[in-house]
Amino acid sequence: MQKPVPTLFMRGGTSRGPFFLEHDLPQDTATRDRVLLAVMGSPDRRQIDGLGGAHPLTSKVGIVRAGTTPGVDLEFLFAQLQPDRDTVDTTANCGNMLAAVVPFALERGLIQAQGDETTVRVLTRNTGMQCDITVLTPDTSEGRQVCYEGQARIDGVPGTSAPITINFLDTAGSVCDGLLPTGNVCDHVRITPPVGADFPPFELDVTCIDNGMPLVLFKAADLGCTGRETPAELNADTALKARIEALRLKTAAMMGLGDVTDRNYPKMTLVSAPQAGGAINTRCFIPHVCHEAIGVLAAVTVGTACVLDGAVPHALAQLPTGRRKAVSIEHPSGEFTVELELDAQDPQKIVRAALLRTARLIMRGEVMIPAGAWPAGGNAA
Repeated sequence: MQKPVPTLFMRGGTSRGPFFLEHDLPQDTATRDRVLLAVMGSPDRRQIDGLGGAHPLTSKVGIVRAGTTPGVDLEFLFAQLQPDRDTVDTTANCGNMLAAVVPFALERGLIQAQGDETTVRVLTRNTGMQCDITVLTPDTSEGRQVCYEGQARIDGVPGTSAPITINFLDTAGSVCDGLLPTGNVCDHVRITPPVGADFPPFELDVTCIDNGMPLVLFKAADLGCTGRETPAELNADTALKARIEALRLKTAAMMGLGDVTDRNYPKMTLVSAPQAGGAINTRCFIPHVCHEAIGVLAAVTVGTACVLDGAVPHALAQLPTGRRKAVSIEHPSGEFTVELELDAQDPQKIVRAALLRTARLIMRGEVMIPAGAWPAGGNAA
């Protein structure tokens, strides 16, 4: 026997996955997570028995409900799964999947279109962060509907689509205790290899920062890289990945995150001088696989580090002048521009972060799961 669960399968930015209304999933967390693992086909490297795409970027889930907080229209819970693990992590945000929240809610009738544009305030339940998301909802013969077609282009996604703008209201300290959780814009770290590790001790400067996503930024050259390597080359370098993981565990403790062995953060980001006219060049691990692009909130956080005097990327970055800066973050498949506004009284403080994404509805229907994943009598939310 199998059990159907209503879903829309959507692309959000450079990620994709199934979206659910909260009340269509089990109420208790353990059963919900078991259902999501069955939906995605995890744990299995190929995720052959589910909707997962055998990569962390395509092993994501969105859960949406109407707002329960004054002034909030929608609430979004993001779940990160891994192809070959049985974990469901709802600790951190995902700015790419966030781009699909309002289209999903409009498609499912959770909210109504306001006019040619619809702006909705969304709370991300993972971290308590709020943002205003604007989508195009033109009038058609069937009434106002989400527009997916347009001329907006984002690197990492083929073709063009309708623009979706996201204006983040408060991203500093999304998971950590503040923007700079160690209290410093730059820390010097020495890594002693764990027992059995095949690399010598090493030390380097890092910037530990969280402006929407906990990141650890360090110069690619400090680990013997150019910063121009392809994701495939970095993913194949097991010695490099072992050093990065040792660095991740050490810096996570410094950031107050505790033991992150089974967590998807902090993201580890190699930075180098820009190669194609941007502000900074990046290679970002999420956390053990090099991203083909860069996550939305990771880009916001990298851009923030670029404008902070003394941070690791600052000396490498090529930045525009002025209090409002369009900071272009280079990544393996192109670039990602983040608009940052600095405090007029304190240039070390970010007062606004905004960006452009796109999304598309790929499939609507029901995903079938084994009945044992959600036994009879299990309650929906």
